[in-house]
Order: sequence, then structure tokens, then C-alpha cells
Amino acid sequence: MTATSRPVVTQPLDVIHWTQCKPTLKVSRTPTGALNLNVDGRHVLGPLQGFGQLWQKTFQIQIKSPRLTAVEVMKVWKEHFATFWPTWDHFYASATGIAPDEVVLINMVIPGDLPIGLPVSTGVVVVQSNENSFTLMTPQGHMFAGWITFSTYQEKGGVLAQVQVVLRASDPLYELGFRLGASKAEDIFWQHTLGALAAHFGVHALVETQIVCIDPKVQWSQFWNIWYNAAIRTLLYHVVTFVPRMRKRVHA
Repeated sequence: MTATSRPVVTQPLDVIHWTQCKPTLKVSRTPTGALNLNVDGRHVLGPLQGFGQLWQKTFQIQIKSPRLTAVEVMKVWKEHFATFWPTWDHFYASATGIAPDEVVLINMVIPGDLPIGLPVSTGVVVVQSNENSFTLMTPQGHMFAGWITFSTYQEKGGVLAQVQVVLRASDPLYELGFRLGASKAEDIFWQHTLGALAAHFGVHALVETQIVCIDPKVQWSQFWNIWYNAAIRTLLYHVVTFVPRMRKRVHA
């Protein structure tokens, strides 16, 4: 656990407006450069449907500027969401942006903080969005089963921006990766994102982090989530399509 001097800001789940997700996810359009491999036909998974230990991770940064409001910061965050991500991951937002029920494709590399990583084609669905927050949920095969809530809060002299993740690693392979360092790489990812958001407003500040293990036990009943493992399926896709791609280049 990494301590923080600031209390975690939470919202009771019963007061958050959640949209009704469809039984299976459907990508209406695949943006140029994106790989729609592990999203169509998948169900979303909450933390209770994951395999690994249950964690709550909270990342906060103070954007000190008396001229800014929480609504303004959230508006910018939504409109430029992908640009605040590290360069090794790609978030392909739809034309309507961060809106309820939107299914978004993600092409990423794990672990992202190393020179060489494993490509993963995955995605998320927007299950809640208002002027001060939005929440993403993950599909089957994603590295973790859970939700990520992005929030902004008005404070004296500025705005508090927060990312809160509640998750379990989806399957045994991902859980092993989390324990070997992927969890730390994910922390760096969200710290980078908040730092980039603050830098957009000309503010450079430290990201406060709080990590709490809510349940240290794994859920063996969810072992077979590994069937949908997006990392394995993406790797197999690249292996199977490698020879045809090379032949096409040779004959081009």
C-alpha cells in the first residue's frame, strides 16, 4: 500500500447512473489502425467475475488553478482522453467520444514500461458518463475484470482529478503477470495519465496513490476465463497472419 495524505473520494454505487449494457458487446465501426479482435461478442466482467486478488487503486492529482472548474477539466479530459495515455497504448474513441454505451477499442502492449512487450487487442465500454465523471468496464479477455472511474472535484484553489480502479486479474495467467510486475506497470500508466492531464493545464504536481487489497484470495471458480485471454489470442493472431503478411510484402 502506498500512503496518501488525502482521503479517497468515493461515490456510493447506488447514486451513480449506470447504463444498461447489452448482453454482448458490438463495435459499430473499427477505426483506422485499430484491431477489433477480442471485443465483439464478449460480455463485460465486473470485479466479482475476475480470478485474482481484489484491489482498489486510487490515483489523485491537484490541478491548482483558481480559474479552472471541475466541469472544465472533465470536458478536456473526455475530449483529449487518448492523448494523455502513454505512447505505447492506443485508445480509439468513437466519433461521439466518451458517451454511455460506447464500445471503445484499445491496442496496447504489456507490460508497457518495458522496451519489448506483448501486444494485446482489447477494449472497454463506457457504462456511465456525466459532467464530472465517467466509468469504463472491461470485457472478457481483458487483463483485469473491473471498472475504472475518472472523476474531477472542485477544491479551494483548483481541481482534484482522480482515477479509481476496482479490479481482479481476469485469469490465472494475468494474475501471475500482476504478481511479477504488471500491477506496478499499470500504476505507472495511470500516474502518467494524470500527470499528462495536469501538464495540459500547465501544472506539474505529484500523483498521490493509494492501493488497498480488499480480498487477498483468488477465485478458482473463474479459472476458465483464461479461454478468452486477449494476450494469448492476439499473439496467436499475429503468428497466424505473419506468413501471409510477409508474402504480400515480398510480392508487392
